[in-house]
Amino acid sequence: MSSRSDTTARRAGGRHGSPWRAVGAAVVVLLAMAGFGLIGASMRSTEPVRPPQPRAQAGPGAPERAASTPLDDADLDGGESGAAGPATGLPRSTPTTITIPRIGVNAKIMTLGTNPDGTVEVPPLDQAMRAGWYEPGPSPGEVGNSVIVGHVDSAAIGAAVFFSLGALQPGDVITVSRADGGSVDFRVDSVAAHPKNAFPTEQVYGPSDRPGLRVITCGGTFDEARGDYPDNVIVFASLAT
Repeated sequence: MSSRSDTTARRAGGRHGSPWRAVGAAVVVLLAMAGFGLIGASMRSTEPVRPPQPRAQAGPGAPERAASTPLDDADLDGGESGAAGPATGLPRSTPTTITIPRIGVNAKIMTLGTNPDGTVEVPPLDQAMRAGWYEPGPSPGEVGNSVIVGHVDSAAIGAAVFFSLGALQPGDVITVSRADGGSVDFRVDSVAAHPKNAFPTEQVYGPSDRPGLRVITCGGTFDEARGDYPDNVIVFASLAT
């Protein structure tokens, strides 16, 4: 996503001065305003191939939530309509792989935390075909929003693990395997590109009473002058029954 050094490139949209579990949503939003980093590295080519972009584009004046339509209570709880209540999540377990059939992703997942400056880590560029799970947040299947990030491309290899993330559509399935031997299916609610200076931090890292998944990479047209992408492509997904 950037032709800068690894030190500069290893930053992700949404800043956190403390682990996700230790701060409220309001604090997360304030920290996000301090700045946004990147996930990826530019592809060096005379005719660069642009990553597919989502149909929904969330501009600076748009609501933070990207027109996401979560599953209804009956879908999440397995009960009848009207029997609303908090969804029951799975016990905590480290994710090991992420599979997205529509875009041909079957990638190993590494565990990530935060950098000394409070930004979210991303996988090193020499492992651009691996995804990364933000470990201070919920694990996939736990109640709350689990966050998985990955590079869109790399100067060394070209298309990286989430190059085609913007091509996902509502209803597509994302499967995350876990260290406990189980796996969790999520259904895509929406996919949108958000400018990095209008990152929807609360909707990505904020609290939720239901198991959800957020998958993030870079998007937009690579800015050669700045050496980065202007947007983040974000997939909002809900637990599938």
